[in-house]
Amino acid sequence: MTGADDDADGVARTPRIPGPRRSADDHADLTAGPGPEEPEEAGEPEGEGPVEEPEREGPEGLVEEPERGEPVEEPPEPDVPVLGHGVLKSLLGAWALSACSAGETAAVEAHLTECGPCADEALRLRDAVALLHRDRDLDLDPLLRSRVLENCLGRRPARIPVPDWVTPYDAETARLDALLRDIGDSEWHAPVRLKWYEEDRPVRRKATVAGVIGHLFAVDGLVAGALGLDDPLGSGTPELSPSERTEAFWSGLGRPPGRGLREPWRDQSHTLIRTVSFAGRGVADLTVTYKDFALPLRDSLLERAFECWLHADDIANAVAYPYDPPCGAHLHEMIGLATRLLPAALAGRRRTGLASPARHLVAAGAPGRSLHLEVEGAGGGHWYIALDSPAAIGDPDQAVAQVAMEGVEFCQLVAGRISPEEAAAGQDGDREAIRDVLAAAASLSRL
Repeated sequence: MTGADDDADGVARTPRIPGPRRSADDHADLTAGPGPEEPEEAGEPEGEGPVEEPEREGPEGLVEEPERGEPVEEPPEPDVPVLGHGVLKSLLGAWALSACSAGETAAVEAHLTECGPCADEALRLRDAVALLHRDRDLDLDPLLRSRVLENCLGRRPARIPVPDWVTPYDAETARLDALLRDIGDSEWHAPVRLKWYEEDRPVRRKATVAGVIGHLFAVDGLVAGALGLDDPLGSGTPELSPSERTEAFWSGLGRPPGRGLREPWRDQSHTLIRTVSFAGRGVADLTVTYKDFALPLRDSLLERAFECWLHADDIANAVAYPYDPPCGAHLHEMIGLATRLLPAALAGRRRTGLASPARHLVAAGAPGRSLHLEVEGAGGGHWYIALDSPAAIGDPDQAVAQVAMEGVEFCQLVAGRISPEEAAAGQDGDREAIRDVLAAAASLSRL
């Protein structure tokens, strides 16, 4: 296989190079119709016939006739200079950027049909130029990092691999770091509106991009402290909730933070991943205390990945940056963690009178009433949430209600970005149970 095209007569020919985009110098040579930056105004001038449609370029830059009106004359052929191989090779970069004159373009393209090495180089240059377009989405595919690592590790396995349960945190911190590298210094002070729920009331707080990174830095310190690493708030810090830690960190900065927070936050995330990877299997069950509740390290890093994604989305909205949700596998794990926390959250709301009383007394480990949560889209699945006791088992046969939601929308509810009333959920069955579960999902949110 040489990569050449075979004609019907069996003769191998050099690959055909597509013509470049029309350069600025070519506009003056087009005598028929306006240039691409000077479109004719729509409508018909008074007293004249219909306005002809502008030209469209067909294959290989040929001018097609408009669908209406008389055929348009093709522009005159440019004068093709006679140039040597060395000169033509030196023009390939300018040709790929559409910076050649019409004559030079014709000379280069004629040469590419005869010279295989130059044709290969021209293709590589055109592919490189395509990466320079500013109108492309700067956000990376969430799976790109995983694919690159998988390919590299397939060739040379890591001596100390990152555990599978750490990869969501690894991926989300890397994606946020890529976003932070792309924004300018002034955008670090762009206003970010944070939102969550407390006692069924929406709470809003204004921050900046740098302030959000400081919040992630301070709360990740809880995981660092559980692993015996340095705490961003310093040694001897009293036990504080995530919100209290954030307020303490912000008040201790002294001046508005900026880009300088990116490096310590990223160093901390790298240290956490490296420490957990070296610690071995038993570290997954290490307890991380959040003052009012505790999670095993495995779930704690998944919760940190979830918060990293949601706050990265907050930042992206503030600076008008495109940002995608996590990959389906990681999103599925995040949804699964939220569903495991819902029975305890529902029981806590009952104790404070915010949810309806349990209907049945259920022994630990026994099946009780459940709600069937059907999550659609990427990361979706089916979960059965115990309604009467956090120690009960969600049994499909005991489902008294069903709720259907899209995966990202469910996560936005859990993060407090939308209210239970705003959640576009398909509902069927016990309305009271549905209302209690959706409200409990929103109650999981916090700063």
